[in-house]
Amino acid sequence: MTPQEIAEKSSAALDSNDAASHALGLVVTQIAPGFATVTMPITPDKLNGHGICHGGLIFALADTAFAHACNSYNQKVVAQSCSISFLAPGKTDTMLTATAREIHRARRSGIYDIEVSSEAGEIIAQFRGQSRTIKGQHFEDPQL
Repeated sequence: MTPQEIAEKSSAALDSNDAASHALGLVVTQIAPGFATVTMPITPDKLNGHGICHGGLIFALADTAFAHACNSYNQKVVAQSCSISFLAPGKTDTMLTATAREIHRARRSGIYDIEVSSEAGEIIAQFRGQSRTIKGQHFEDPQL
């Protein structure tokens, strides 16, 4: 199995159990080893009291892209720590895209940078996640 096939199969297994992401309308649009993109439409039910996208939902979008990127090697991985900086408001009736890129991965730890942007290319948020590998695989693979 190629690294790309492993990434796709791992992402599909992770996504199949992710009720929270499905409820938010999140969709994985690209996956590769250490890389993922996830989209989320900003609908009226995702707005806060200021009439912009709730920051917790933007965090959830970035966190989901982070999860797919760091789980793309058929090893179960969880977040160890995360931080986010909000740079611009997410406006209603637009699509946000979170793009996760692996910065470093060694032994059981990894660092991932996630950029959340609008359809117009405006950067909405920057997210950094540190990952930790735990026991288990997403699917049986005798090579691991």
